[in-house]
Amino acid sequence: MRKKFSFLLVLVLALSTFLAACSGKDTSSTTPKDEKDGDKPAAEAKEQVLNLIAGSEIPSMDSTLATDSVSFNVMNNVYEGLYRLDQKNEPTLGMAAEEPQVSADGKTYTFKLRDAKWSNGDSVTAQDFVFSWRRAVDPATAAEYAYMLYDVKGAEEINSGKAKPDTLGIKAIDDKTLEITLKNNIPYFKSLLSFATFFPENEKFVKEQGKNYALEANTAVYNGPFTLSEWKHEQSFQLKKNPTYWDSAAVKLETINFNIVKDTATGVNLYETKKADRVGLTAEFVDKYKADPNFGTSEDTAVYFLRLNEKNKVLANRDARKAFDMAWDKQAFVDVILNNGSKPANYLVPGSFTSGPDGKDFRETNGDLSKYDVEEAKKLWAKAKKDAGFDKVTLEMLNYDDDSSAKIGQYIKEQLETNLEGLTITLKPQPFKQKLDLESKGNYDFSFAGWGPDYQDPMTFIDMFVTDGAHNQMGYSNPKYDKLVADAKGPLLSDLDARWKALLDAEKILMDDAAISPMYQRGVAFLQREYVKGIVEHPFGGDFGYKWAHIE
Repeated sequence: MRKKFSFLLVLVLALSTFLAACSGKDTSSTTPKDEKDGDKPAAEAKEQVLNLIAGSEIPSMDSTLATDSVSFNVMNNVYEGLYRLDQKNEPTLGMAAEEPQVSADGKTYTFKLRDAKWSNGDSVTAQDFVFSWRRAVDPATAAEYAYMLYDVKGAEEINSGKAKPDTLGIKAIDDKTLEITLKNNIPYFKSLLSFATFFPENEKFVKEQGKNYALEANTAVYNGPFTLSEWKHEQSFQLKKNPTYWDSAAVKLETINFNIVKDTATGVNLYETKKADRVGLTAEFVDKYKADPNFGTSEDTAVYFLRLNEKNKVLANRDARKAFDMAWDKQAFVDVILNNGSKPANYLVPGSFTSGPDGKDFRETNGDLSKYDVEEAKKLWAKAKKDAGFDKVTLEMLNYDDDSSAKIGQYIKEQLETNLEGLTITLKPQPFKQKLDLESKGNYDFSFAGWGPDYQDPMTFIDMFVTDGAHNQMGYSNPKYDKLVADAKGPLLSDLDARWKALLDAEKILMDDAAISPMYQRGVAFLQREYVKGIVEHPFGGDFGYKWAHIE
């Protein structure tokens, strides 16, 4: 969710707002990094209130169950794990009081926790982490993100029902000492610990609330820089500075107001009337405001794509999927429909995200893995029609319900219907939460979707599409792909060059199978008031950090 997209003073465009998981991202708050400003003291004369626009209701405030960028962005600011990303996007100590003691084999971490409080006054303890992690991998919880913990000893066995949750490799030595045992020595463990699935949960409070836990602002407790103080579903929500936060002296903002707005023109009007401090811009507004001194753009690590559900008999055909991907013009799409700095994507793993042992960017090494070729698409489509036994077919495109996504859907429909004879596409716009649910259940033909990285490694994109993976959601399966992913998570961790090659090869297989049709790597255009300073945009995990933000 750029993650972290990275995801603040803005209108969240659906085309740049919604990501499943993610880590995904909520561009409703996309802001460029401003580390110098982030170090300045806030001016006392200016009220420390930030007014933003969100493009969606918060789907979940339960850190164990959340799967989307909107939720993760809020959680990143009201909860805190052992680490959080700092102003330079490095993992810095959060609930951990000091760097851990690590065993010689790199598999056992012992953390000392700081004297931190929940917003109800309870102490944050090692048992809060044990409870949360066990809850996440317990199959009874049915957490889609349980696989994120599979690097912890016993997690996969527990989640598959072969072991009990109390066998997980996490132990509270005492209230302030936490021991974690990993299955393998993994290079990205610190960045994982800053992600929401690894946050602690107040066991007593969660059990008291039962099924109501985290459904309202007052049915959750918070240990981060802010609390969720008000939540008017489908209308607005508000964050307030958390007086019990261990580092509250560093937090300058007193209030962050989010209004939920799905129409770009309405968001621009709120900005113009000074009811919003930032707004994201769609193509037509970019041309209008690009000379404005408060206009800006930022790059992102979120990648959007069409999910092609292989439960559909047409899309189960590889030639049909390849035709789908080759039949629409991605360059014209980003130039005309988006016009916000986004780049056409012919890949899954974004550029400028992570580098290999050789120092080269992943994207630079693998390059483009698909192309726009209408004539070849027509040949493949004709072959698919013959092999699959159809002449005409109607497919439904699952979409978000905002105005920007409507334009995207119309573009895809026009391109594919024009270039693939006999194809008719119907559009099915849905509210964000309902769309996620339909995808999770596989109740769609193909969908407009996106993914923002959860931690800084290509695996955060690659393992999404393993057979029966929680976020596969489209029936894709390739044993060679699965083996490469399994090796990169296991035996190849001791040979980083070979592991990197396995990840590169896995992406090539995915694209050769046309499991997805990549669309674009997101860029964001926006207007932001000159007095807003210090918002940190993260490349992975929760999209934005407001801890150091202030009104100057």
